[in-house]
Amino acid sequence: MASKLFDLTGRTAMATGASRGLGRAMAEGFAEAGAAIVLNDVHAGRLTAAAAEMRAAGTTVHEALFDVTDEAAVVAAFERLDREGIAVDILLNNAGIQFRRPMVELDTADWRRVIETNLTSAFVVGREAAKRMIPRGRGKIINIGSLTSDAARATVAPYTVAKGGIKMLTRAMTAEWAAHGIQANAIGPGYMLTDMNEALLADAAFNAWVIGRTPARRWGRPDELVGTAVFLASPASDYVNGQIIYVDGGMLAVL
Repeated sequence: MASKLFDLTGRTAMATGASRGLGRAMAEGFAEAGAAIVLNDVHAGRLTAAAAEMRAAGTTVHEALFDVTDEAAVVAAFERLDREGIAVDILLNNAGIQFRRPMVELDTADWRRVIETNLTSAFVVGREAAKRMIPRGRGKIINIGSLTSDAARATVAPYTVAKGGIKMLTRAMTAEWAAHGIQANAIGPGYMLTDMNEALLADAAFNAWVIGRTPARRWGRPDELVGTAVFLASPASDYVNGQIIYVDGGMLAVL
């Protein structure tokens, strides 16, 4: 049956920065498809609350409190999972931040903070996951890109550069790891209804621009990423590698 192609029963998915927003929606989608979840966040209270809510819904959840920009903490988290006998079959590199400022006013420290959070962390967490996936001969890595993986916008230079890097990091992962049975792909969300975009939603002119610029004539919902995420995490995508799938209401497809 076709439904078996999307079955994640018996698999464990780690989702970074996933106590809320897009990461939470995709983690819940993995759980609904049958996966156990390793839920990561840097905020202890938010992580504990999210894990409790997901457990109440019947999901097996392992909490992983660490900062994705702290390499030692990332390594320690995977070593702890090793000791507990928890193998990460699916990795969702979702953690990210935004910072808006014109480039001529942008401090190097803020540039580095965004790059480290949005790009370098995906490399570090992905490397640690792949070290364990390679001996098993299988694994799924899903990196979260953006419209800015392909198109720039003023005042978000470090975010744009990081998300462009995510596109090519995904291809680099494919170049080195596809032969080991690992599929690395990315999702490029369009403008989504999330906490990160609250300021944009409150800006009447920007809200009108998004609606007018998007062929679907609306913002996207976090749950609208779930189908693509489950596809990329499942056997249905076993010969899909190095791709970025845009879930953007058609924005990048039209002028």
